[in-house]
Amino acid sequence: MTIRAPSFVATVLSAIFALHAVPDAAAQPADGVSLSQSTISWSTVKYATDAENGFVSGSLDKNAIVDRTFKAHVLENRYLKVTLVPEFGGRILSIIYKPTGHEQLYRTEVGVPYGMTGGVFYYDWLMVYGGIFPTFPDPEHGRTWLKPWDFKVVEESAGEVTVSMSIKDDFAYSAAPAQFLKGATGIEATYYVTLKADRAALDARVVLKNPQNRSIDYEYWTCTTLAPGSDPDNPRTTGGAEIVAPIEAYSTPRWSANLSESDERAGAGRSRFEKLRYFRNWPTMGIAYAAPDMQGGNFWGVINHDNEEGIIRIADNKVTRGLKMWTWGFSSFTNETDARKDPNEARPYVELWAGVSDQFFHRAQLPARGEVSIPETYSPTVGMSNVTAANENILINFSAEAASVDLQFFSIEPATPLRVTFKRGDATLFSDAVTADPKNGNRISAPIPTGGSGEQVRLTITTGEGKELIAAETRIK
Repeated sequence: MTIRAPSFVATVLSAIFALHAVPDAAAQPADGVSLSQSTISWSTVKYATDAENGFVSGSLDKNAIVDRTFKAHVLENRYLKVTLVPEFGGRILSIIYKPTGHEQLYRTEVGVPYGMTGGVFYYDWLMVYGGIFPTFPDPEHGRTWLKPWDFKVVEESAGEVTVSMSIKDDFAYSAAPAQFLKGATGIEATYYVTLKADRAALDARVVLKNPQNRSIDYEYWTCTTLAPGSDPDNPRTTGGAEIVAPIEAYSTPRWSANLSESDERAGAGRSRFEKLRYFRNWPTMGIAYAAPDMQGGNFWGVINHDNEEGIIRIADNKVTRGLKMWTWGFSSFTNETDARKDPNEARPYVELWAGVSDQFFHRAQLPARGEVSIPETYSPTVGMSNVTAANENILINFSAEAASVDLQFFSIEPATPLRVTFKRGDATLFSDAVTADPKNGNRISAPIPTGGSGEQVRLTITTGEGKELIAAETRIK
């Protein structure tokens, strides 16, 4: 790795500047992407459903565990191993970040039906599996979370694998609770998933089409169950989990008002998003919504401060302006039991949702013959305690105090040579070539000389050829 400090900081570099060394990018073997087929087993307690997927009353037996087997499709490059299960909800079930060997997504060990006849879910019951999956045309997990989606290979080469999972809403549950849409909407949904060579993030795109000559009321939400930095054999959110999102306030439904008791009020019906960021501060299960919505912020996710590993969704949140947050409460972690000896639904995970509307049961409209496209990128992070800006290239945590400017960053294409520059006004505080470290992340600190002008420090990260990858400013505190 090339590290050349400007002359005025050279004498103190060892104390205030740290980068993790990795082999030179040119010496790393060429990356490629593979697609393979496998099977995956999942256990649930014993239960039965009718022909419409309604729950059969009296069929639940928590003393009997049943094993189910699904066909799985595995996308893999040098950084990620991604498992898809189209047969049960068209979901991304697993993202393993290979440099650390850790899982990024939650999944249940034993599925347990719950909420039967509660009027909350479309089929009047629910069972969580985990991962990332599209939900439509209704809120609260929608109609397709247990349906098989059609799987196709769109592109398969050494440089890129793109697959699709698709389904059409041409069905309806006759006994759906009153607050849900009646009848089939006809919406056609396709979930494209792409893994590219040399890229340490997964790209996805949801496309919704209305084939009819009339507009349709609908909701769309991407549900994510996040557990970054987990043991792949026991993925779960830990006590060090923090929800990272660029929002200042949240609101709750009336029945979840107790979630906000520890946070200061931020106007009528709103609370400051401070203590509720931390999983440990969720007193019980409940819902919190970004208030009034994401306001254009382009990322959110979870960082596990027990090992500073995270998973961040990067997207145009002018399209998915809603952010819904849910957990079972911190007691699901502190009082966790053996899933096979005590099967229950309340398990430790953080559920974050991206929606085209601001809250559940606030419907949007899909115009006649209209289409909605929602690109998303899911990037792991390592060595980062926060995210202040992100795009499809790089995630950063950038701050400055009176004495120094500090940067943590994660490069989504770690083999690309980089140049990092800090400037305060016309003065360059740091400018040098840097090699991204995919296992530990990168941390850079540089002193701020006294007597300089300007309250802002500007960051730019470019490729070695000078193409700008990200730029940001931070105010000196």
